[in-house]
Amino acid sequence: MSEEILVNVTPQETRVAFIENGVLQEVSIERSRRRGFVGNMYLGRVKRVLPGMGAAFVDIGLERAAFLHVSDIVAAEQRKLQCGHDVPIEQVAHEGTQVLVQVAKEPLGTKGARLTTYLSIPSRYLVFMPDSNSLGISQRIENEDERRRLRDVILELQPNLNPLSVPLSEAKTPSVAVGDPTNGGFIVRTAAEGANAADLHADMLFLRRLWGSIEERIKHLQATAVVYEDLPLVLRILRDLSATHAEKIRIDSRETFVKAHAFAEEFTPDLVARIEHYPGERPILDLYSIEDEIQRALQRKVDLKSGGHLVIDQTEAMTTIDVNTGGFVGHRNLEETTFKTNLEAAQAIARQLRLRNLGGIIIVDFIDMTEDEHRRQVLRALEKSLDRDHSKITVSDVTSLGLVQITRKRTRESLEHVLCEPCPTCSARGSIKSAETVCYEIFREILREQRQFDAQKLLVVAGQNVVDLLLDEESTSIAELEEFIGIPIRFQVETTYTQEQYDVVLL
Repeated sequence: MSEEILVNVTPQETRVAFIENGVLQEVSIERSRRRGFVGNMYLGRVKRVLPGMGAAFVDIGLERAAFLHVSDIVAAEQRKLQCGHDVPIEQVAHEGTQVLVQVAKEPLGTKGARLTTYLSIPSRYLVFMPDSNSLGISQRIENEDERRRLRDVILELQPNLNPLSVPLSEAKTPSVAVGDPTNGGFIVRTAAEGANAADLHADMLFLRRLWGSIEERIKHLQATAVVYEDLPLVLRILRDLSATHAEKIRIDSRETFVKAHAFAEEFTPDLVARIEHYPGERPILDLYSIEDEIQRALQRKVDLKSGGHLVIDQTEAMTTIDVNTGGFVGHRNLEETTFKTNLEAAQAIARQLRLRNLGGIIIVDFIDMTEDEHRRQVLRALEKSLDRDHSKITVSDVTSLGLVQITRKRTRESLEHVLCEPCPTCSARGSIKSAETVCYEIFREILREQRQFDAQKLLVVAGQNVVDLLLDEESTSIAELEEFIGIPIRFQVETTYTQEQYDVVLL
């Protein structure tokens, strides 16, 4: 399978597109004004303890207080092991006290970030867990000989570990109880498959030095403060990639390319030859029609090649996906038509989950099938298509109502939540693109028009909110863009335009 990664960088945002066989499978977006928080560590202060919920709210300096459940507190687990029963939250969390926490889930909607005190620091091949005494091996490494080799290498590098706990084939996170917790534990990542002892040792030393610097920094901080921030999106992608994943990584920013190349030389040398600078006149995300794919990923309806379609509705509690035959009438009988539509839908659903970054509970309503074998084949097709997803996924059997329940681990906001905002016209029953998203679309359209046509100046016609944002918060970006293209840009408010509508006029 041909795999490629395209990186589009502007001062305002970075977009990374994952391509498989010429088709967009996944897109990640990080904006400079609103970077993600997952993986960041904070020295927070407990604001409120709620015994009835078994949780505490912690101030870490964000807009909303973050949520810390008792099951995510190391001290609670340690006391449980000592006394043999669950420990109330009020015994391990007290109002006004400082606590070192890590963000496990982004703030979503009206909910604050989800926190944990089970700290972890990832690198290329390993994840270091300073408060753990366990050794885990990624379940995606399926070869038992390779799992055993990796275990032996780690034990050789840290001789005081005790590997006698559970068979390697049953390993989870944490999987093998080991040695002295003061030394910390490790998870061997999927990318470590085939890595030699020297690389693993270098990773181990790097992580220990990094944790030492974090401990030293904590001594001089007071709540609320950032203790550790995860890498920016592009470098995070390079760090987390398995060596066999991408054949090419194309970056359209020379500055970002230089940073990525230097990072790869130090931490992921096997990727250095695959990183390329893209100097083309055509915008990089116009390749493979990625911009059009992103626009389609914001729509409810997904057309299937056969004529059927999916309807995807995202709510706060869950996401529902309805499969319909649409214009597909088949050639033989109703059962065969239904079966073929469901098979095609299973592959499309797996792709849409990745592309839209849908997480939590997902309910799929396949078209009713009368034959048990057809139901089994559709379920197997869905599971096989989901195998390539990097997120943790579980799929249930078909229920008595003909529904399939899927859970997909959610750590970051969905594509719709990143690019859109609640619609004021329909009282948040739907969504429209945010003024910020439209501004960035206008920037890209200006660059596209300037490259194709010889204009003396440009006029942008848009709605009031978009023009206000362009002339206020994005005024610096406009000035830089004018200097870059060498022609002036003027703006005009059109009161009849919705927030998503705009025109770039050549003058």
